[in-house]
Amino acid sequence: MSEENDLLKAFRNTGYKLGGNGPRTIQVLNKAFSEVDDATESDFYGNGKLIEDFQKKMADFLGKESAVFFPSGVMAQQIALRIWCDRKGIKTVAYHPTCHLEIHENGGLKELHHIRPLLLADKDRLIQLQDITNLKEDISCLLLELPQREIGGQLPDYGELMRISAYCRENGIRLHLDGARLFEVLPYYQKSAAEICGLFDSVYVSFYKGIGGIAGAILAGDTDFTEESKVWKRRYGGDLISLYPYIISSDYYFDRRIGKMAQYYEEAKEFAGFFNSCHGVLTLPEVPVSNMFHVYINVPEEKLRPLLIDFYQSTDIGLTGYLKKTDNGGCSFETNIGDLYEGVSDDKIRSAFRILDQMLLKVI
Repeated sequence: MSEENDLLKAFRNTGYKLGGNGPRTIQVLNKAFSEVDDATESDFYGNGKLIEDFQKKMADFLGKESAVFFPSGVMAQQIALRIWCDRKGIKTVAYHPTCHLEIHENGGLKELHHIRPLLLADKDRLIQLQDITNLKEDISCLLLELPQREIGGQLPDYGELMRISAYCRENGIRLHLDGARLFEVLPYYQKSAAEICGLFDSVYVSFYKGIGGIAGAILAGDTDFTEESKVWKRRYGGDLISLYPYIISSDYYFDRRIGKMAQYYEEAKEFAGFFNSCHGVLTLPEVPVSNMFHVYINVPEEKLRPLLIDFYQSTDIGLTGYLKKTDNGGCSFETNIGDLYEGVSDDKIRSAFRILDQMLLKVI
């Protein structure tokens, strides 16, 4: 077994994992179906009470006229950008260099739609209004991701969001929200989802991240936009005969976790504080703005991997199953707070981090 798998195995063997909502076993689906009447009718090719009720519920929550349930966010967002490009007649969009469409979709936007992206801002910072006003050519749409996952889940302040939105509307640029983790940033902004989404022309949200469903996404906007997205959904093969396992699990966990986002946010700030109290460790952001953040440890992988395995075995606390090498010779990983964190006592966490700090002192 490789050293990488050794770390993952040790992590999985811990009794107290501090991130996420728990393992993605079939029990996730079993729980969602535990309260469903056996006589509940399935959706059928995008129609039926089950899917239509959930779409209406999400449209209302997001403050949009209409919403469409998609099996994946990749599909939903590529379609959104295609619609805005077709309407303006310009096949150019702008987004951050670490946008999901740019680094995780094998060039799908370019290969399937021949849409050209302009990458705004340095990869290590957020898009600012000046980046948009400095554009030298016309674009159909600007995509903003809230939070910007690949740089630790950073967020612009709300005033900057408002200024960007106003500029886009004044200049005929459609503004699309990659809100895969939108629910998780509501406590930081102290705004409703509808208030934030009101700044955008179209919105995508995910149901398997902080919500913890099986899979699935919502694309929301004006009715004419969502009706056009349904046509593209069929073209993509996303109009499955039924999507009810995804819809039911999305609805079930949305109801149970949307009210816990403020708790996750406060716990993430506490969790980051524990990391930042250790020698050679810092988080990005230093004070999280959502339930997620990145952890940077100034120790080479060949030293940190066995250290973490020893830490897991001695404390029964799990922090991560993987490490990513950083340019300065250290390591990083991403973490997020869900239901698991509250199940571990504060004393146990504090004790574990004191042990971690002492172990790090020996190798730094």
